[in-house]
Amino acid sequence: MSGMSGMSALTPPVRRKSKAGWNLLGLLVFLTAGFPVYWMLNTAFKPAKDAIDPDPSLLPTSITFSNFGRALDIADFWGPVGRSLMVSLSVVAIGIVIGLLAALAISRFAFRGRKIVIVGILAVQMVPLVAMIIPVFLLLNDLGQYDKLSGLVLTYLTFVLPFTVWTLRGFIVNIPKELEEAAMVDGCSRTTAFIRVVFPLLAPGMVATSVYGFIQAWNEYLYALMLLSQENQTATVWLGNFTTKHGTEYAPMMAGSTMMAVPIVVLFLLVQRKMAAGLTAGAVKG
Repeated sequence: MSGMSGMSALTPPVRRKSKAGWNLLGLLVFLTAGFPVYWMLNTAFKPAKDAIDPDPSLLPTSITFSNFGRALDIADFWGPVGRSLMVSLSVVAIGIVIGLLAALAISRFAFRGRKIVIVGILAVQMVPLVAMIIPVFLLLNDLGQYDKLSGLVLTYLTFVLPFTVWTLRGFIVNIPKELEEAAMVDGCSRTTAFIRVVFPLLAPGMVATSVYGFIQAWNEYLYALMLLSQENQTATVWLGNFTTKHGTEYAPMMAGSTMMAVPIVVLFLLVQRKMAAGLTAGAVKG
């Protein structure tokens, strides 16, 4: 008995040490991930001459807003931002509708070639985006969609849709079929049962998936650079205006990056609760 009491007395300190270790690891991950964001903000608000100082200061010594004015003056800002919003929202809207229907078909219906479709969805996500630039360019050129925002939307859907389908499939699988069957016994059709029973339970997962698709479309650079002219450039390509043959204006570039990050931050703040529920719901078996 005395040995058992001794072991129980040692348990709380061990648990506290383990918790402290995990907290320390979490803090380290936060600092590693957050430092680039801090440095972007720090550079955006410091004078331009301090941004290229070979011995930079970790803390800001002076604050200025002139970099934001320079970022707005160097090239059209609202045009690229508006086009990026249009493309990103279109990708999210189309991707969610098509992805939800495809995920529902894969999860709820048994058909020939179902496993092949699932493996194909996984295989598509493994293809490097760089490897598809030339085929995508030739295809869009043949379809008359080169240098058009609609062509860019179609291109983004090729790598947003597989993730959307696979993620939503995981959420649908975790919703018991018995819920739909019970609704159908009560007189609902299959469509009505899905809308009234399954769809509300899928809302957090759809929000989390939509945010991922929006961020991926918003931050994409390579295809926007290759498939659009300067007149139709998006926000990420717009940042290239700060690099010229005379050098790079780092402070205005960081100011422009800060302004570009605002829509993502606002979106995340609006849907953070739904997104958190969506990210954890997939781990709970219904």
